[in-house]
Amino acid sequence: MRTLGLDFGTKTIGVAVSDGLGLTAQGVTTIRRTSLKADLAALGALAREHEADRFVLGLPLNMDGSEGPRAEASRKFADALTQALGLQVELWDERLSTVAATRTLLEADVSRARRKEVIDQVAAQFILQGWLDARRPRDTDYHPDDYDDDEPGHSG
Repeated sequence: MRTLGLDFGTKTIGVAVSDGLGLTAQGVTTIRRTSLKADLAALGALAREHEADRFVLGLPLNMDGSEGPRAEASRKFADALTQALGLQVELWDERLSTVAATRTLLEADVSRARRKEVIDQVAAQFILQGWLDARRPRDTDYHPDDYDDDEPGHSG
């Protein structure tokens, strides 16, 4: 099963999806918010389409780690999402995700108009990728010296 990552805002919801192995996140779409009912229906359709069994919702903490009104709104939305769709919702610290997304798009020389179209789904991608990376087991047995540069097929 896959996971959907969400960047929840007052006007839009950026959506990203994990690959089947849970290794990478890809941006999917940006939902223009109209009503809670419509938002939940759109997310339900995306969850079915991508065979997702959970959501990771960005939690907009203040830089000092405290929660403000936006974090409270995200928690309420998480509750509504769980009740409406019956899927697990995990909250993930989204501090600086939009900053990182903007920087990435600027470095890729994406036009201002295109950045505006995709910024929320790229932020959702950063949120989901952070969550995926935190869940990935760390390979503590890796040592670069274990690999022989003279092995056939090695291009190093």
